[in-house]
Amino acid sequence: MLAFFLPPACLLFLPISFEIAVKNTDSVKHNPTWAQPYLKSCDHPKQKTSMSVSVDRMQFIPVEFLFLLLISLLMFIKPSVLEMVNIKIVEEPSSYGLNSYNFASHTTDDKKLKMRIQPSNFSGPQHLRRLYGKCFSKELNEYRYELCPFFNVTQHEQSYRWNPFSGVLGVWQEWEIENNTFLAINMREGEKCGDIHRTVKVIFSCGDKHDIVNVTEPSTCNYHMRFLSPYVCHRDSMLVYPTLTDQLQGAWDELEGELYREEITQKGYDKQLRKIFEKAGYYIPQEEKKLLSQEAVKREEEEKKEENGEFDTLPKCTEEYKKLKKEIEGLRTLLAVKDSKDATNASSEISTSKSSKRKNSKSSSKKGKFLKSISSKSKS
Repeated sequence: MLAFFLPPACLLFLPISFEIAVKNTDSVKHNPTWAQPYLKSCDHPKQKTSMSVSVDRMQFIPVEFLFLLLISLLMFIKPSVLEMVNIKIVEEPSSYGLNSYNFASHTTDDKKLKMRIQPSNFSGPQHLRRLYGKCFSKELNEYRYELCPFFNVTQHEQSYRWNPFSGVLGVWQEWEIENNTFLAINMREGEKCGDIHRTVKVIFSCGDKHDIVNVTEPSTCNYHMRFLSPYVCHRDSMLVYPTLTDQLQGAWDELEGELYREEITQKGYDKQLRKIFEKAGYYIPQEEKKLLSQEAVKREEEEKKEENGEFDTLPKCTEEYKKLKKEIEGLRTLLAVKDSKDATNASSEISTSKSSKRKNSKSSSKKGKFLKSISSKSKS
């Protein structure tokens, strides 16, 4: 078998042996006797000359030793090492490293973001009702924005910071109207930003598809979002007057006449026109805005008190007491199950240790008997 592998081994292992050879201080004038057959078996003349020159300068580590060592290792490898193993590819991102609190992080989609106030009812052109209940997302400048028309706008920071921002930028409140045209929808009462709360103005523009084009921040925590939609491409699609009831249209016509006859000033006209839009549901009255913000602040204060364990009324205290009682009962059951498992494990370990001791004692007794028999035979 060794003779079968020697001719190709000449070409494969001799160059390796030249590289791993150790230089000898006393130069060898003649080729070693064990290298002669291998050099003769190589037919290429260039290899002969190069090998003979390097042999004069090198001392070889025997090729037979390396080759036989390799074969012996291959023969003694266990078959289990060579078996095929099914590997499961995990597609989830790793939860270790700097990104552990992020992306994955910080997957805030797992927990619903809280809104300070409830969104207003749908209002405006009826053909835009088709956008109600749908959401559109877009990544811009390391942020992912999600717009749900007539509901809210959220922002999710896509970065490696330990505390990336993810929250509500604004909740649908009212329209912005100018020159008998719906210009934008105003989202207010978003996440707190210093002493104020974030707001978003979503400006509609004509486009082939629904898409968030860009997001700017003209002032701190006050955002402008441009949203493309094919629903606003018709020149009359965003007019305000056709969407009003006959009664409100008549009130507007009368108001226009008064302004034309200079019976009221421009400021009075704007004030009366705002009331018409409030009746139509396009604007929220100022008093109602104040009430909404006050209710939101009150609700937040109550939530903080509950988190700190402070309760203003007896029913709330009783409710929290019941919750804690259920949690304690659940923990007690878990501890009981754990104790029972530990007891069973301990008993099994004791039984196995006893059985092993018995086996050892039996084997030792057998050994003693065997030694006694040998000693008695030797004496006899």
